[in-house]
Amino acid sequence: MTGAEPGGWLEAVAGDAPTASRLAEASRLKDMLRVEAAYSRALGAVGQVTPEAAEAAAAAIETAEIDTAKLAREAAEDGMPVPSLSRQLRAAVSEDLQRAVHKGLTSQDVMDTALVLALRDILDDFETRLDRVDTALAKLDDAFGAGPLMARTRMQAALPVTVSDRIALWRRPLPGHRERLAQLRPRLLRLQLGGPVGTRGTFHGQGDAIARHMAGALDLGSPETAWHTDRSQLAELGSWLSMVTGSLGKMGHDIALMSQQGVDAAQLKGGGSSSAMAHKVNPVGAELLVTLARFTAVQLPGLHLALDHEQERSGISWTLEWLVLPPMLIATGAALARAEALPAAIERLGDDGGEKGTRDA
Repeated sequence: MTGAEPGGWLEAVAGDAPTASRLAEASRLKDMLRVEAAYSRALGAVGQVTPEAAEAAAAAIETAEIDTAKLAREAAEDGMPVPSLSRQLRAAVSEDLQRAVHKGLTSQDVMDTALVLALRDILDDFETRLDRVDTALAKLDDAFGAGPLMARTRMQAALPVTVSDRIALWRRPLPGHRERLAQLRPRLLRLQLGGPVGTRGTFHGQGDAIARHMAGALDLGSPETAWHTDRSQLAELGSWLSMVTGSLGKMGHDIALMSQQGVDAAQLKGGGSSSAMAHKVNPVGAELLVTLARFTAVQLPGLHLALDHEQERSGISWTLEWLVLPPMLIATGAALARAEALPAAIERLGDDGGEKGTRDA
């Protein structure tokens, strides 16, 4: 998460290494180079440069040694890394190849498409993890589902149910999340190509053809127009992240309450120790699911504020997205990891000590 040092305690508590690694600047730089190389090859495919020049430029881009310290220094002035990146790429090729490098593109084309490449990998991982959470809960149901449990409404004892009834509440939202993700993917995983003012006017009438070639090379959707100022799909992604973590947070909240002394409907192995009270075993994993859900929900208004991309291009709202979306993704990855591990940490579940709830027979 933002502010967490690699290998530090905050990352260990609430971070997610796979997601953070995919969003790291080194990974994002590779994505931007992929976009630039795909653009060079597309210029060759539509005849704006020779195929040989296009391939030579693309190969140079893919193997370019980027001065990342210089990139950072110049990004502080430019507000983004692409101007420095494009200057370094042009310097890495011969003069006759420079017209096959970045010419006609704009920074947002490169960075938005690079973001989409990262999101594709992250969301594939999240979907797999959602399946693993569901499998872990199914195993928990097999172990304890038949046991009795007092249902609670408004945190007061209500009527008897089974442990399986409670677990079903935790599992019920998961298919819907997978379905919503499948619906979101075509709207989200799309190339960005508009040129400086989003009209594709710098591509000599071949913007649509260039977009198709790039999209094919990068395995992305090819929209008919740029989405520089239409960030609806990113806001939709943020809502999906908040819904996923919210569902996992509900599970965590239930388990934390079930493990309370006096309720004693759940017992977790391991758990967290207290620096002052040796008798305590804190339900850290369950609590973190609640925290991560609330953290993600708090970020969502920021992402929705970034829907306001003024006029043809925005620096304000675009930069806000960079600050808000990555921590939401990392928090979601952390929640999925905790939610997968938590069922295996439950040693007892139900109001009868778990003995009658076991389905091993």
